[in-house]
Amino acid sequence: MTHYSIEAVLPHADPMILLTRLVSYDQDSAVCEVDISAQSAFFNEQTQSVASYIGTEYMAQSIAAYAGALALDDNAAVKIGFLIGSRKYKTFTPEFTLGQTLAVSVKKLFQEETGLSVFECQIQHADTVLAEAKINVFQPDDPVQFLKEQQ
Repeated sequence: MTHYSIEAVLPHADPMILLTRLVSYDQDSAVCEVDISAQSAFFNEQTQSVASYIGTEYMAQSIAAYAGALALDDNAAVKIGFLIGSRKYKTFTPEFTLGQTLAVSVKKLFQEETGLSVFECQIQHADTVLAEAKINVFQPDDPVQFLKEQQ
């Protein structure tokens, strides 16, 4: 495993990079972390938290970081992908609170040659599961051409 910065593996730009770091990855899974701070995107000053529904985007970005790291390992470009949807998103907390470090784990369950994949995802803090879901993503071979064809 190569240690990549989160900016290197995500096809996003600030302020939409929501993850803090890529912790680990292998051929089928990855773990990323999110430090909840007053500078976090979607941070609510009044509640001192980020709403837990943002967890779906943490999961999607962790999948993107996983794919980006594997691409860089293969000397390929990091490509954009598309969040198709989530199934059975369950949250066990209404918010992620100031000072928490969230561990976002993603594990590939299924991948088609077309670029469609399904991942089992979980968000934890201090060994407590805060959210879980199955996330469907799509990464075409040529994302730019794919977008042109959709117009």
